Amino acid sequence: MAKALVLTFLLLLGGAAWGREAAPAAADPQLEEQVMAVAAELRCLVCQNQSIAESDSDLAKDLRDQVREKLRQGQSERDIIDYMIARYGDFVLWRPPFKLTTLLLWLGPVLLVLAGLIVLFYRLARERDGGEIELSEAARARAAQLLESRTEMEER
Repeated sequence: MAKALVLTFLLLLGGAAWGREAAPAAADPQLEEQVMAVAAELRCLVCQNQSIAESDSDLAKDLRDQVREKLRQGQSERDIIDYMIARYGDFVLWRPPFKLTTLLLWLGPVLLVLAGLIVLFYRLARERDGGEIELSEAARARAAQLLESRTEMEER
C-alpha cells in the first residue's frame, strides 16, 4: 500500500515536469486578435464541435501557434486558411464551402429530417386507415359474449 502511494506521488510529481507548456500569447494585442479571428474560422479536429479558438486540446493549441507564427511571418489570413485546407481538407473549416464534395455535409441534416417526417406520416396514415380490425365470426361472437357479461356485472 505504501509503495503504491509513493509511486503515485512520484508519477504525479514527475508528470508536471513532463507537461508541455503552451507558447506564450502574442505580446501584440492586434496580432493576438488576428490569431483569434483566424482560429475562429477553423474547426478543432479533435473536438469537432469547437473552433480552435475555443478548444483547449493540444492540437488546437498547436494550430493556434502555427497561425500566430504564420501571421508573424507576414502571411495573410486567407493564405493561412488555404494552408490549413491544403493540409487537413475542407473539414477543418468551421463553415465548409457548398460544393459537390461537401454536399452530404450540408444536406445530410435536411435529408434526415425529411426521412423522419416521411416515416412519421406513413405510420400515422397506416394507423388512421387501419383503425378497424377484421375479426372472424367466432371472434365477434366471443367479443359480444364478453361485452354482454360485463354489462350484466355492472347492472348488479
